[in-house]
Amino acid sequence: MKTAEITDIRDRYERSNRNKLTVLAVSAAVMAMLGIFFVTIGVTDTNIVQVAKAVAAWAGGSLDTGTSAQNAAYKIIVLMRLPRVVLAVIAGIGLSVSGVAMQSVTRNPLVSPFTMGISSASAFGASMCIVFGSGMFFKSELGIISCAFASAVVCITIVYAISTKAGMGPETVVLTGIALNYFFSALTSTIEFFAQEHKLAAVVQWTFGTFNGTVWRDVLFSGVFVIICSTVIMVHFIKLNAMASGDDELVKSLGVNPQKIRAVMCLLSVFMTAAVISFTGVIGFVGLVAPHIARILVGNDHKFLIPFSAVTGSLLLMVSDVVGKTILSPVSIPVGIVVSFLGVPLFINLIVKGKRGNLS
Repeated sequence: MKTAEITDIRDRYERSNRNKLTVLAVSAAVMAMLGIFFVTIGVTDTNIVQVAKAVAAWAGGSLDTGTSAQNAAYKIIVLMRLPRVVLAVIAGIGLSVSGVAMQSVTRNPLVSPFTMGISSASAFGASMCIVFGSGMFFKSELGIISCAFASAVVCITIVYAISTKAGMGPETVVLTGIALNYFFSALTSTIEFFAQEHKLAAVVQWTFGTFNGTVWRDVLFSGVFVIICSTVIMVHFIKLNAMASGDDELVKSLGVNPQKIRAVMCLLSVFMTAAVISFTGVIGFVGLVAPHIARILVGNDHKFLIPFSAVTGSLLLMVSDVVGKTILSPVSIPVGIVVSFLGVPLFINLIVKGKRGNLS
């Protein structure tokens, strides 16, 4: 190959990367602006100026800086709406990055945290706590969250043990996850069948998936897990490129241990997903559709695919939450329901338009 051709290829590659970075930066800026705007939307509408003043007052150490009505508005913004929007962003990042990592290491475009059994396992843990829990801890919100998280960890432990015994191949991981998904769903249904009516209502409400009642403690706990795990996944983007590009023998020839990276990525994805849905309830589909949308826009290079999937998932959850709050106001529809209504037509539209080649 001539030097001029090599230079031309390098220039086009660098130009493509600059364009992707531009798209990513613009998308992140749009997400931030929409997030600020969405804070103003609710039963009692506020404006951007009030949001800025409320945040400034909060940063100054006090929300009691004006009239009683103004102080009430500030507290609604800072203590109710802002953590809700921030958790939507964190949940979008966690679920979508988990989806990217799982799809890459299993080389299966249909894998997501939901299909791996994590969501159903968390629902089972929460259901057990709600229906059979006794004592102050297990009857508290913290007890439900802890049981949901612990159940998700048990699920991935079983997946890891079985997959390791069978060679930690991608098919084994996926099939084991699907089997446990049905198993935990059956356990949850059994609990619901025997539960008392008021406890059954609480279980069903938890499985809807919602940001209602979000507080800064929820944001802090889930945020720490999501930031750490997603950062580690991003650091390994080159290995994920290798994992997604061919079979295990090819990956080994590139100096990557496929079994090790598959185990690490799955564990990180599970911890991140569990840290999200333990607070929000079951939110499906984001980890499936967000990575595919990102692939269509920026390609398969995980250097760009991971952050763009995070932005896409966050936007999808923020928009779904606002739609759920406003479409039947003052009734708030859980985000887990709305995101499916919005995501399914979008995903089908991608398929109909002949994007199958980009989904594999």
